[in-house]
Amino acid sequence: MSTITYEEVLSLLRETDQLIKDQSREADRRFKENALESKETDRRLKELEHIVREQSRQIDKQTRQIDKQTYQIEKQGQQIGGIGDKFGYFTEGMALPSMERILMERFKMTFIMPRVRIRKNGKTIEIDVLAYANDDVDLAVVVEVKSRVKNDAIEQLRKLMAQFREFYPEHRGKGLVGILAGVDWDRGIAEKAREVGFSTAAIRDEIFELTAPEGFEARRW
Repeated sequence: MSTITYEEVLSLLRETDQLIKDQSREADRRFKENALESKETDRRLKELEHIVREQSRQIDKQTRQIDKQTYQIEKQGQQIGGIGDKFGYFTEGMALPSMERILMERFKMTFIMPRVRIRKNGKTIEIDVLAYANDDVDLAVVVEVKSRVKNDAIEQLRKLMAQFREFYPEHRGKGLVGILAGVDWDRGIAEKAREVGFSTAAIRDEIFELTAPEGFEARRW
């Protein structure tokens, strides 16, 4: 077994000391790199946080604008609906004098009532003009008046005719006729209404006139 000399021990100590110093410098370098990376990460996180806050602010602003626009649209819709209702009442008011003449002269009606509303068994129906006559005529006429006549007006009047005797049992034995009257008609609706059996009337020179062709006989419901 060889003996380690003093010089060899001293050399080994120097090498160990150098290794420790190198490792310490490497650890210090890595620590500084990690610190720099941590600072960069913090900076990026702060930038991201700023971007998120800005986007959130923009979204809140857009949401408020959308809410405001939605409110304005809903308000305009209500106003337009109100105008439509007023126009409906206007046409019915304009229709009444000329419609009364038609009902009396053409259908021999003796009782004419505008804006009839009746509630029975929790259900309600509204009739724009209801007319009837007893004795030899023995007939009731239901008039539906529209500012604009679309396809659904036919179904609406058909439903009224089907419910009429339930709400007016006193007229159960009478014949029943429907008239669909309007200012502005969608294409083909008048013809379709007459095919169902309804008489039709339209405004001419601010007066309602029957538009059914000569010889047309309204259906008795």
